[in-house]
Amino acid sequence: MKELFMALPWWVRWVAIPVIAVFVFGGMLLNLLSFLVWLAFKILVFTALVALLIFVVRKFTSSSSGTSRGDW
Repeated sequence: MKELFMALPWWVRWVAIPVIAVFVFGGMLLNLLSFLVWLAFKILVFTALVALLIFVVRKFTSSSSGTSRGDW
């Protein structure tokens, strides 16, 4: 098999075969790439919402506990 592949001209090995592979698997690669971008966006949104929740909870708990202790 390797001898057959090496006997092909350079443009078949380095141009034609990759173009055929992109043509055949291009849709699958595009779907995979779009899924990974969607997943990264969802993880980023989740992280931002959790950070916002933690910030809000800390702000309200620190302000309510500070007034009850009379530190002001």
